[in-house]
Amino acid sequence: MLTETIIYRSAGGIAEIRLNRPQRLNAVTQQLYDELTVALDIAEADGDVRVVLLTGEGRAFCVGADLKAHQAGRTAFDRRQYLQGEQIVCKRLLLLSKPVVAAVNGYALGAGAEMAIAADFLLMAESAQIGLPEISIGTFLGGGVTYLLPRLVGLAKARELVFLGERIGGAEAMRIGLANRVLPDDGFIDAAREFAGKIAGKAPFSMQLAKEQLNMAAERTLDAALTAELEGMMFVGTTQDWQEGLDAFAEKRPPVFRGR
Repeated sequence: MLTETIIYRSAGGIAEIRLNRPQRLNAVTQQLYDELTVALDIAEADGDVRVVLLTGEGRAFCVGADLKAHQAGRTAFDRRQYLQGEQIVCKRLLLLSKPVVAAVNGYALGAGAEMAIAADFLLMAESAQIGLPEISIGTFLGGGVTYLLPRLVGLAKARELVFLGERIGGAEAMRIGLANRVLPDDGFIDAAREFAGKIAGKAPFSMQLAKEQLNMAAERTLDAALTAELEGMMFVGTTQDWQEGLDAFAEKRPPVFRGR
């Protein structure tokens, strides 16, 4: 799949989605949001895809809104549709049944940071920077970041990142619990693919349940979590992958999960 704003390719269980507006540092437009949503739908429906790797073409992951695209003459309806596009994409990333790895290869600012934060794993290149400048320029946050950020870094640090709007590097992002890994600039995307490949080798149904239940953890009581875990254990016990996991352990070999 190749559109004006998205490059999509699938291999080895990984659906790699690249934001493809490098001439604008992958700044977002309505078209990009629409085409990214389609790409995520394709990855969701493809039984061979086990994990999604989201990154940016060129020097940046995504620098947020393309201000040049916000020309005079846009109606209030047009503006709302554009803003809702980010909400739809970030919710899609969060609720996708397959794990999402955001590989931040350069600047991830504004909407770019919010998409990265909505992913299940956030990898950053050594030279990459992430930041939320919205309040500093008189606009506001989107993509569910006011919901997600305090859960990741704590309320005090979330306030600091939002109110000050300062960019932070990968080492600081990892220190505060925002990023999972910092990887060398040289060979960054290959290292990100290797990370995604490790996830792709896990049992698909088990991953889906784990993602759903971890994302719901803050809203559930202990009893509700225990019940959901019990139902999950009972369900995966009915799958061929469960038997494959047991057989592989007994035979001292890596399991080959097939999503059945």
